[in-house]
Amino acid sequence: MANYILQEMADGMANKKKAPYPKMQTYTMFDYAQVIKRIHTHSPAFSEATIRGVIDTLVETVIDVLPMGHNIKIDGLGVFSLSLGFCDSPDDKDKSSYRHVNARSVNFKVDKNLLKTINRQNTFERAEPGVKRYKKLKTTPAQRLAKALEFIEKNSQMTLTDYTIITGLSRSGASQELKRFTSDPTSGLTTRGSHAFKVWVKR
Repeated sequence: MANYILQEMADGMANKKKAPYPKMQTYTMFDYAQVIKRIHTHSPAFSEATIRGVIDTLVETVIDVLPMGHNIKIDGLGVFSLSLGFCDSPDDKDKSSYRHVNARSVNFKVDKNLLKTINRQNTFERAEPGVKRYKKLKTTPAQRLAKALEFIEKNSQMTLTDYTIITGLSRSGASQELKRFTSDPTSGLTTRGSHAFKVWVKR
């Protein structure tokens, strides 16, 4: 059984009204090792080492193929494509001046059959009554960045969960904000590792 809550969020309209939206109730995040064990449970004929090798090779294939201008489609899962962005700010005097470009994100478009299967196998039930109110943060991005750097100074590194705890942001909000920080070379923040092993450290 899957659970959800009703979360009040700004709907983005000019009148600033807020409307409740269903939001998945998330209890934990499966790390790489847990995913491998889960796959092994479903397909015990494949050893955990074999499964790890296949997933690692898939990641390497994504890294190799996407920059070549190809998207990757995995039947039953979805399509992966590369998103680009500018590394620097445009020159105000010359908007057409040369600018550096890099990979900004990897987009994922889910296979519709995956959603159909999830809906067929699950019933979504409300986890708690009422609507979870949207809380306006009392801190600025600059203040949250300072908290992150202070945390890293004491602990040498910071996880996404750490950042949600010290700032009060949701996981998605924290992830987006950290992406903005790391794309700014003056923030003093960068990443190490990838996927479930990604941490943030001082630049």
